[in-house]
Amino acid sequence: MDETLLAALLGALQGALEWLPVSSEGALALARTAVGDTALEATQFALFLHVGTAMAATVYYRADIRALLGDVREWRPEAAFAPAGADLSFVVLAMATSFAAGGIAYLSLEELVSALSGGAFVALIGALLVVTGLIQYVAEGSGGRRDDPDAVDAVLVGALQGLAILPGVSRSGTTVSALLLRGHDGEGSLRLSFLLSIPAALAAGVLVLVETGLPGIEPVAAVVALAVSAIVGYLTVGTLVALVRRLAFWAVCTAFGLLAVASGLAIGLL
Repeated sequence: MDETLLAALLGALQGALEWLPVSSEGALALARTAVGDTALEATQFALFLHVGTAMAATVYYRADIRALLGDVREWRPEAAFAPAGADLSFVVLAMATSFAAGGIAYLSLEELVSALSGGAFVALIGALLVVTGLIQYVAEGSGGRRDDPDAVDAVLVGALQGLAILPGVSRSGTTVSALLLRGHDGEGSLRLSFLLSIPAALAAGVLVLVETGLPGIEPVAAVVALAVSAIVGYLTVGTLVALVRRLAFWAVCTAFGLLAVASGLAIGLL
């Protein structure tokens, strides 16, 4: 398949799946390994492509971002998690925790995926998707008791987002589930999760570029992939956020994971 066309298709896949709790990174990594990439190249490409949906989220949540920047002038350490500054404090503390956890996970990523055969890598992604689905199932009946996030929320969600650098771990699925389990309602959990995704996704993309350059893709194809992921991401975020509130995506995530495990085991037997 033409590389530019493949890049556009994968960009569209990233743009549509980023907002769903089914691990867009895992889906992209599986797609890239299917066309001949190594597990490491596939994972790095998936991380790089998150920059496009981070740009989409920045535009979609621009009013919330302006509000957070306005809170900077009023923020006081002694009242960091008071209602007036709770969102800003949450994003800053969660972002710091996410960078720390994500950095540790990324340092282990190369050794982890390089040690796995193609089948084992697919099966690992599937297993992590199943775990994500089960977490979502547990969290499904939770939420609706708290409005403002606190420091525990920030550290917990930041750590989970950092670990979501591993393919198959759904960033939105784990972070939203954690907030639901902590007593936040669904809409507030989605909003906090997506706001936090912006700096994390940008940082992951920059990290890949600094370390490896464009991950197994030509410059023109890379621009196409980023542009398509940003456009599709912006066009779908509102619709898909509403959809997540209605469908049992824990079942979708678990089913997808079981299918990937079965496929990985089959590849290993061939």
